[in-house]
Amino acid sequence: MALTEAGELLLARVGPALGDVDAALQQVCSMSAVPSGRLRINAPEPAVELVLAPMVAPFAAQYPDVELEIMAQTAFIDIVSSGFDAGVRYGEHLDQDMIAVSLGPLERFSIVAAPQYVAQHGRPVVPQDLLQHGCIRSRFDSGAMPDWEFEKDGRVVMLSPKARLVAGSSQLGIRAALDGLGFFATFEGYVREDIAAGRLVSVLEDWLAPFPGPFLYYPSRRQPPPALAAFVGFVAEWRKGRRSGK
Repeated sequence: MALTEAGELLLARVGPALGDVDAALQQVCSMSAVPSGRLRINAPEPAVELVLAPMVAPFAAQYPDVELEIMAQTAFIDIVSSGFDAGVRYGEHLDQDMIAVSLGPLERFSIVAAPQYVAQHGRPVVPQDLLQHGCIRSRFDSGAMPDWEFEKDGRVVMLSPKARLVAGSSQLGIRAALDGLGFFATFEGYVREDIAAGRLVSVLEDWLAPFPGPFLYYPSRRQPPPALAAFVGFVAEWRKGRRSGK
């Protein structure tokens, strides 16, 4: 079956209006409905463990009818075609047609090693010194092994040091650093307590500038479902509470 010429003309005239009606109905439903159903979020492992994990229990307590599903995945995917309501990525990897909501404050990387390793092999003064040390590298699911990036006074240094170990998880890399295998580059949030306790030594801090934390993102072309809208509102209140020290 196909539309007649008159039918095509009618659809062209009333189609936008019907779209506006549908959008308005979705907005009203989202305002009146109790958030429920499944909310699927795709995020890289550090964002899951360091940013999202502390939010899970408070969000579940506030919205008991929402089934929250968080999948840790480093590779970039199309969240819509993969069946996710939202994703989490860092700013440089966000598409322009997405709505982005900041999940937290600035973050930074740390280069760490065990005290006994530093005592035996010395402390690097500039990034290039790491090329003479044992290093623990990370590899993504895609197979990529990211360079170590440093910046100071407008100067950027990219390094690809030889690896004594290539780790597929942050926890393995941290354990290897604690055991004295060499230097490991990771998110500061993973090693903050070990540094404070003296189990790890942080080096080259003046070469590691803070960068924006991860963003929750979702398509801008439709009204978010009630469960996602509830999570976005929860994130805003969570960040406000963290800034006020609650």
